[in-house]
Amino acid sequence: MLVSSKELFKYANKENFAIPATNFIDLDSARSYVKTAEKLNKPLILAFAESHMEIISLEEAAIIGKYLAEKSVTPVVLHLDHGETEDVIKRAIDLGFSSVMIDASQDEIEDNIRKTKEIVSYAHSKGVVVEAEIGHVGSGINYETSEETDSIYTEVADAIRFVKETNVDSLAVSIGTAHGFYKGTPEINFERLKEIHEAIDTPLVLHGGSSSGDTNLEKCATSGIRKINIFTDFLTAAINKINSEKPEDYISLKQLANEGMKETLTHYFNVFHTKEVK
Repeated sequence: MLVSSKELFKYANKENFAIPATNFIDLDSARSYVKTAEKLNKPLILAFAESHMEIISLEEAAIIGKYLAEKSVTPVVLHLDHGETEDVIKRAIDLGFSSVMIDASQDEIEDNIRKTKEIVSYAHSKGVVVEAEIGHVGSGINYETSEETDSIYTEVADAIRFVKETNVDSLAVSIGTAHGFYKGTPEINFERLKEIHEAIDTPLVLHGGSSSGDTNLEKCATSGIRKINIFTDFLTAAINKINSEKPEDYISLKQLANEGMKETLTHYFNVFHTKEVK
């Protein structure tokens, strides 16, 4: 069933777990994620990033995501990830996405607040929830830009001000993770996470989950993070499966890639302590 993340986050907060947000880039990846969630009877956030519109269009992503979510027997949120363009975000809302992210995290906080408030106003009038980011989650070799950028930690005072002024539904925070492939082992600032979690009631989101380490991610999931984004690890699992099995035809290649993604999502459901929604 296609749902909003609002009630899912309330339940995750009550039961102290995180929900995987899985970026899809085609029908195969999206279907693999939803089938895995259904098999395990777990909630899922099916995410499509604005940066992937060069692979499939927003309209195609909406058709795929809505179809799979609506026919699913488990709760599925169709989420626009890292929306940076006002027109794209509003089109996603009008196309039926149940959740959108406005990412103005590289702007000054005043501009971030202004842009977020505009999207919140439009989205809430349509019954859609909004995620925003404060601080900035950088990258190693980034799947969005193929460039290296630095992370900027989220300040507690800024987080308090931001949620108060924007009425945003969830907040992505920067505590040491990065998008894409890491050059080393990330060091997560759990003290900062604790401070933010205690300071605001808004559900917290972690970007750059791939390769952050199971121990780190498990602790994040049980320390206030309610949504963890994973993408690169799915691609890595898919190509590793292909390389190890050496398929002789295209159909077998796709099946192996899908298996790798399903196994990875199963693994992270366990790491995040994701529970069935009753």
